[in-house]
Amino acid sequence: MFKTKYGIRLRGIRLRVTLALAIFSIITVGALAVSLYFASDDIEEAHITQIMKTEMNHVIHHYRQHTSFTPQVGSSLRSYMIHNGTDDSHLPDYLQRLTSGSHKIFHYGEEIRILVRHADDAKFIVAYQIGLHEQRQREFRFLVVLSLITVVAIAFLIGYLLAGLLVKQVTDLAERVKRLLPANHNAQGLVSNNIQCVSLSQPGQDEEVAQLARTLEDYQYRIVRMLQREQEFTANISHELRTPITAILTSCELLLAEQNLSSKAYTRIKNIEAVSFRMSEQVQALLFLAREQALGTMEPVAIAECVYDAVEQFCEEIYKKNLALDVSIKPGLVLTLNRQALYTVLVNILRNAVQYTEQGFIRISFNNKCLSIADSGIGIEPAFMPFLYERFFRGSKKTQGLGIGLVIVKRICDYYDWKIEVDSTPGNGAVFHILFP
Repeated sequence: MFKTKYGIRLRGIRLRVTLALAIFSIITVGALAVSLYFASDDIEEAHITQIMKTEMNHVIHHYRQHTSFTPQVGSSLRSYMIHNGTDDSHLPDYLQRLTSGSHKIFHYGEEIRILVRHADDAKFIVAYQIGLHEQRQREFRFLVVLSLITVVAIAFLIGYLLAGLLVKQVTDLAERVKRLLPANHNAQGLVSNNIQCVSLSQPGQDEEVAQLARTLEDYQYRIVRMLQREQEFTANISHELRTPITAILTSCELLLAEQNLSSKAYTRIKNIEAVSFRMSEQVQALLFLAREQALGTMEPVAIAECVYDAVEQFCEEIYKKNLALDVSIKPGLVLTLNRQALYTVLVNILRNAVQYTEQGFIRISFNNKCLSIADSGIGIEPAFMPFLYERFFRGSKKTQGLGIGLVIVKRICDYYDWKIEVDSTPGNGAVFHILFP
């Protein structure tokens, strides 16, 4: 979670810087591109008008010098002259009966601009096919759009690279924060009041980044100090609790070894021993919850033997309720795991199974790396499923307990990457499945 969180934040900063630079480039270049895009119309229109006026003035000037002047006809620009009183029927259809001024017509899908002027008892006509202008305008507009796209792409690329340089110190700091441990003696560190912490500030950092690094170092120091105080407290409380519990258990063993004990006294001593043993387990489980440290070492474990050890302390209650106990596990089945952790999980699940089952059975089986504990008890209400692994939650007020048994089970399973699943129908018992990796 820590790694993902910081990775997303830093990528977000880099992308925001990139987008800011890209948007600025898009707005600047886009405004210029739009101006050129629409200005090209005015430029071409002015160019067309200038060509036609120049041609018209040229024709009139030569006519005035030589009345017998005959305008030349080009492929795109054509000039015509009609003497006063002469019929214009010899002209193309689209040039006949035009009044003085500028005209725009379309002939066979091509736009033609026409300028008509009367001078010196003659009618002058200039017709200009503007197809080349339109083609050039289309090419220019395509070039403008292509340039805009290219500039945007370059802006994104350069912006991303520049943003990477800008946030590099922050990303380096985040990488060091990701690798933080409560006491990392392998890395370059700083010592304050005999507490080893990882140094986050580095030479050459910008002032803002260095200030952030110093703040994180101070926060790291306080976290490490808090963890040390918590570990010292749990170690002390563990010692203080285990010492009297051990004394009680030892006394129970010595008393049970006495001769001529009455059955009533024997029963009471056994109850004290059972309660003390359970208290010892709860102390160990609470320490695991507080510190999340391994309960033991990884070793080959005979699953059936561990199951029978966990069942042993519930045999008397199972016998009193006349429950059928069925253990279907091959004696030679061995898995490499933490035996104490598995034993703690089994004890907590079995305790619930025995408490919530008044008649019927308790079945324990193993198949394809899946250990299943089933009972025929009252089952679990669907509304209780989301709260099953919450601390101090109990499905029934009639049973004893602190409501942390399944919390311990879930924490241990998560710690060792075991997967736990529950199938239950109210009134028909529950089945807990523990899947080993």
